[in-house]
Amino acid sequence: MGFSQALSGLNAASKNLDVMGNNIANSQTIGYKSATMQFADVYAGAKVGLGVSVAGVQQNFKDGNLEATGRNLDLAISGGGFLRFDQGEQIVYARNGQLTMTPDGYLENAQGGRLTGYPGAAGNGGQLQQLNIPAVGLPAKATEELKATLNLDAGMATLDPAAFDPLKPATYSYANGATVFDSQGSAQTLTLYFLKTGVNTWEVKAARATPEGQEFSADTTRLTFDSNGLLQGSSSISGGVAGTASSPYESTPVTFALTGGANNLDFQLNLTGSTQFANEFELGSLNQDGFTSGSLVDISVDKKGQIIGSYSNERTQVLGTIAMANFRNPEGLSPVGGAWVETSDSGQALIGEAGTGLFGGIEAGVVETSNVDLTKELVNLIIAQRNFQANAQTIKLQDEVLQQAVNLR
Repeated sequence: MGFSQALSGLNAASKNLDVMGNNIANSQTIGYKSATMQFADVYAGAKVGLGVSVAGVQQNFKDGNLEATGRNLDLAISGGGFLRFDQGEQIVYARNGQLTMTPDGYLENAQGGRLTGYPGAAGNGGQLQQLNIPAVGLPAKATEELKATLNLDAGMATLDPAAFDPLKPATYSYANGATVFDSQGSAQTLTLYFLKTGVNTWEVKAARATPEGQEFSADTTRLTFDSNGLLQGSSSISGGVAGTASSPYESTPVTFALTGGANNLDFQLNLTGSTQFANEFELGSLNQDGFTSGSLVDISVDKKGQIIGSYSNERTQVLGTIAMANFRNPEGLSPVGGAWVETSDSGQALIGEAGTGLFGGIEAGVVETSNVDLTKELVNLIIAQRNFQANAQTIKLQDEVLQQAVNLR
């Protein structure tokens, strides 16, 4: 039986060399995980062992180093988990995040697998699908709210609102410009006129610039301040008739009739946080939520796996969220060349969002290098070579013993 024992050792040693050779060959493969041969002795009831068998090949899912590339479609996982790809008729899982964009907007790896995830922002959930970057631009959004915080000078003289004339600065206390957008994305230039009309009361008139001059909103906002100079309430004056004053303060409507196909401009004027102190007029902030249309100019990926589109109108939008996967037993996954597929040993895939629970964060502009320790593999290769030689020497010695037995007379 000495021959069979040595032969089993040669076969096992040969396969061990194959595993090490594969590790060394993939020492520069992005996302590769090294493997180790597991041996088991064979007894089968005999007092002397019957040799050795290959019990399995164990994968080492230790993280590799992250290496910067500067390319926004190169992704790496910092921590546990896998990227999920729809590849042909099967779902595969990979640590290699080197992606390219197809002409129709899908994100693919080198094997043709398409990255999967959820539409829109993280947390939306829904049905997993192949992520697609739409070629269409970002449509315009009409302004729905104009926010401003300012200080109105409490020492200003009281004015008669009936004498207001935008061409006569003496008939109003203060004026400030603002820009809003209509439903077609056209910028509309506004002027807000502030008039002190009584003790702790002000009126705000909104005007839109037109080729003929200015068009005023049918609604005028009346502001009421308390004795400490804090904004207390507001009401809307339409056609000279004041509505019921609100307390605490609420935003008020501003409306303009537009021509040229756009919807009427209708938004809320929000002056929350404004004050009436005995200081000069001061504009603290001015913001509005509308914007013109824009074309997609770039995409990026954040740590949560959100794919963010940047547009020519300086706006951003979450186009999709990358789905992460993990397993109770990653070592039970079956390799399929650059990726893995789930098996009964690995268990079903656990799907979630990057940076939560079992899932690591996603890093853009970097890749995960192979976790092969080349120095260690070369040392192990020498040991494996000596193991092969020792088994070959065993066969040689068994041959010599058999030859001597044959030569006995």
